[in-house]
Amino acid sequence: MTDVLHLADKVLRSRLFVGTGKFSYELVPDVLAAAGTQVVTMALRRVDRNNPQENILNYVPRDAILLPNTSGARTGEEAVRIARLARAAGCGNWVKIEVIQDQRYLLPDNYETLLATETLVKEGFVVLPYVSPDLGTARRLADCGAAAVMPLGAPIGSNRGLRTKELIGILIEEIPLPIVVDAGLGRPSEAAQAMEMGAAAVLVNTAIAVADDPVQMAKGFRLAVEAGRLGYLSGPGARREEAHASSPLTGFLGEER
Repeated sequence: MTDVLHLADKVLRSRLFVGTGKFSYELVPDVLAAAGTQVVTMALRRVDRNNPQENILNYVPRDAILLPNTSGARTGEEAVRIARLARAAGCGNWVKIEVIQDQRYLLPDNYETLLATETLVKEGFVVLPYVSPDLGTARRLADCGAAAVMPLGAPIGSNRGLRTKELIGILIEEIPLPIVVDAGLGRPSEAAQAMEMGAAAVLVNTAIAVADDPVQMAKGFRLAVEAGRLGYLSGPGARREEAHASSPLTGFLGEER
């Protein structure tokens, strides 16, 4: 049976979403191909219809699902304005809501994110909000019609991994929406771990962009996501405090113990 992710009106084979914020334009096609991704995030400021060489849309496959983010928004109202501009620019009706007032740790403002989500869902957008992993906020986002919840694993661009693992686990258990782990993943092994927990997908940007070989790293994340998903679906065995032999310890060469 084919394992796919149903997200809004799309059926996704790949559970690795890739951001393009830190790549040179020329590298984007090779990275996206190596990642095998179907969902590509991008900032509206990289869409320049008047300069083909500086227009990110010219480097993204035509069949990719665009997920413009509201990077730079400090309030829900600003996020709504950016989302509307992205749709008017031909980027479709999917949007990643990103509202950040804190300029040191770049942590999302959950309250303003909720306000923007409520407005944009009513306007027909498919909204994927980026939040700190708070159960109350996640429930409100689900109630108002968000398509998924995207909790951070660690601060944006930090490559620190799943520092919020326990909280993400709670969202996976309690929220009836796809949980997409976003921000902070620095190694393919961390993406695999998120998928083994039951995350629906992960979004990676910085870890790929700053690698010595971004194309190879993109492939590494693709394989890690696939492995982690298989691990989750296979139903891992329970952890034990004591050793438990995998082979018999008695009867070897006629010896009884």
